[in-house]
Amino acid sequence: MLRLAWNAVRAAWGQVKLLPLRAAVALGSSGLGSPPRPAQLWKAYGIVLPIGFAAAWAIPQVTWVMSPSIDAVAVRTSPGPIRKGDYVMFMLSHPLAGPKPVNVTKQALCMPGERIVMIEKPSMTPGAWDGYYFCNGRLLGVSKPFGRNGQKLVHWQPKQDTIPPGFIFVGSHHPDGFDSRYYGPVAIGRLTRMEKIL
Repeated sequence: MLRLAWNAVRAAWGQVKLLPLRAAVALGSSGLGSPPRPAQLWKAYGIVLPIGFAAAWAIPQVTWVMSPSIDAVAVRTSPGPIRKGDYVMFMLSHPLAGPKPVNVTKQALCMPGERIVMIEKPSMTPGAWDGYYFCNGRLLGVSKPFGRNGQKLVHWQPKQDTIPPGFIFVGSHHPDGFDSRYYGPVAIGRLTRMEKIL
């Protein structure tokens, strides 16, 4: 036991011997034995602290988009009413999204009151059907019968021919996007308007 303690002290001694040098350098000295230069230390504080505070403020303001279905790498909250084409973020609770709700970023593709039509056509997958979604006659996207990992997908069946008040059809033009094609329009109250940074 004593031998273990002695080996630990011997190993640490090299680091302990360097402490005065490190303290001197931290105080602005050019090395051991040189006088401290506090002005250098304050200059370093003047550079490092503002950068640190700016980073601490900026990092929480940015959300990194992990999905390849959206043409954005980073977004941030942008107050104001949601318009067609805007990026939106919301918490998605769905068995295919995982056991816990996840934050997802999509685009507002079809707005309240706009005409929404879904046409089913036979899929390339035998025995399955795809849903073709149109907003005011413009194709938004096509659903798929199976996801990338082979999980079965059920596409949304509109019960009326317009997007209901207070809801928005969200998604992307990516064929593998998991969006309103599968879970329907999302309540506007759940959406946060975002803007693209990168």
